[in-house]
Amino acid sequence: MRVNKVKRALREGRTVFGTMVNSFRGTAVVQMVANAGFDFLFIDMEHGDYSTETMADIIGACRRCDLAPIVRVSDCQYHLMSRPLDAGAMGLMIPRVETLAQVKQIVKWVKYPPLGVRGSNMSVGHTDFKPEKVKKFNENQNRELLTIIQIESPLAIRNVEKLVAVEGVDAAVMGPNDLSVSSGMPGQTDHPKMIKAVEKVIKACKKHDKFAGTHLGDIEALKMWHDKGMRIITWSGDAAILRDGFLNGMAELRKATG
Repeated sequence: MRVNKVKRALREGRTVFGTMVNSFRGTAVVQMVANAGFDFLFIDMEHGDYSTETMADIIGACRRCDLAPIVRVSDCQYHLMSRPLDAGAMGLMIPRVETLAQVKQIVKWVKYPPLGVRGSNMSVGHTDFKPEKVKKFNENQNRELLTIIQIESPLAIRNVEKLVAVEGVDAAVMGPNDLSVSSGMPGQTDHPKMIKAVEKVIKACKKHDKFAGTHLGDIEALKMWHDKGMRIITWSGDAAILRDGFLNGMAELRKATG
């Protein structure tokens, strides 16, 4: 049975670094991310166009590369959480969480009894297809799973202290773009009101011994939030990294040959 190295690192006071995939279906990108030294990979089932099979392939590749696979599910529904967990996801991030009732339901769905109601299947990817003792395995899964709620709206900001206080929630990750849109400031992720909102999330996480994080393409902004106490740092994603590489490379070519 596996130890969740990302969850352990956070508990030891360290910062963890990741990126996101939502466009490329091949598993080679997983090896590249692992070789670069990232700790985890967000597999985006909210905005990505992955099938369940592709998601499972990427999860399996992450596990073989010792890279923690964390799936952002598309909605707060049981089957959307159980399938990535059975495929071997070591963490889940649930988007658009706003209420205490949602959080309690999430925890109930992702934990095995007696902590929750997750169904048991011992012949799938989360066991690495090895025989396991059910009781011991379920206890390990309940302990090692990283459960992340995503904070993306003014209502979530208002409720954040109650949300992160729920036992079984490990972290809150900001969705800065969605928060800016839902707050009436599209794209203004550095607006003073936005900064105040994010600081409120960090404060609530610290108070309840949980972990705060964010996902941005701007390294200077990530540094700022790290310095303010964020420990889950997610930079860019597969499509953006490739796009920027092409744009920057073409600009340099034109400059060199012009």
